[in-house]
Amino acid sequence: MSTLFTKIINGEIPSYKVTEDENYYAFLDINPNSKGHTLCIPKIEEDKIFDLAEDKYLDLMSFSRKVAKAIEKTVACKRVGIAVVGLEVPHVHVHLIPLNEMKEMTFQHKISMSDSAFKVLAKEIQSNL
Repeated sequence: MSTLFTKIINGEIPSYKVTEDENYYAFLDINPNSKGHTLCIPKIEEDKIFDLAEDKYLDLMSFSRKVAKAIEKTVACKRVGIAVVGLEVPHVHVHLIPLNEMKEMTFQHKISMSDSAFKVLAKEIQSNL
């Protein structure tokens, strides 16, 4: 059975896509810790990040770095934090979270955004890639 993220990649579930290439996909988290919270995922289904082949792991980190640099150019923040937890969805995902305060990294602090705000933000980050 396909994971939620595979369904997003396949267009079965909508997302606020930031970017993609042949192997990876980045989209805004719909329950963000802060404005610009983005998920980077491989297009292959793998549950645990350290079960990825080493080259795929390194490629995912490189892809995530590119996205993080675009987020930094788009969202006012002190830095972009990175987290890999993996308990929510059994599909490898890297959280890129713009940070101004530590509470934004806790996953207990959430913000709300409108559909139009998500769409505008995704396009702004895309323009900084």
